[in-house]
Amino acid sequence: MRSKRTVLGWVLALACAAGAVIALADVQTPARVILTPLFLLVVPGAAVAGMLRDRDPLAALTVAAAASLTLNVLLAEAMLLFGAWSPRAGVATVAVLGGFMWVLRTLYRGSSTHTEQGAGSR
Repeated sequence: MRSKRTVLGWVLALACAAGAVIALADVQTPARVILTPLFLLVVPGAAVAGMLRDRDPLAALTVAAAASLTLNVLLAEAMLLFGAWSPRAGVATVAVLGGFMWVLRTLYRGSSTHTEQGAGSR
């Protein structure tokens, strides 16, 4: 079961990377319609879900989906408000924010070596 999950994760990561490359390089292909929105929805959601790994899986998935949609809507509204609408800039911004959240998750997980002390440990 673990290997299927790992393979699915890698396939999803490659599809998201392909969607970002297709959007940034402005390649006109039928796969763009599927892969670019996949990138825009999965990358922020995966980053948020990674930060909520110790929580209930359904709650983490729900919060990740809501955060992903919120991030994309706020980014689109900001780009329209400032008159700087560009799909390529939107994809690049989502990639940078997703990478930033991944770094935060990595730093947070790396520094969580302390153990909790409950009432029974005193």
